[in-house]
Amino acid sequence: MKKTNKSFAKRLKVTKNKKVIARRPGQNHFNAKESRRSQLADKRSSNLADRLSKKEINHFITNL
Repeated sequence: MKKTNKSFAKRLKVTKNKKVIARRPGQNHFNAKESRRSQLADKRSSNLADRLSKKEINHFITNL
């Protein structure tokens, strides 16, 4: 039986319509030199299906 990758699963949120939402990685620090516009753009979450295929998502998360 496959296990869920817990560290990856904690960064995700599943909406009521079963969409998987995630923040873009690498946006935690070193933002002081960026413009405010790019800081806010990086803060937004996006649909994980736009970035990963269903096969890749199922590789990390088994119960979706």
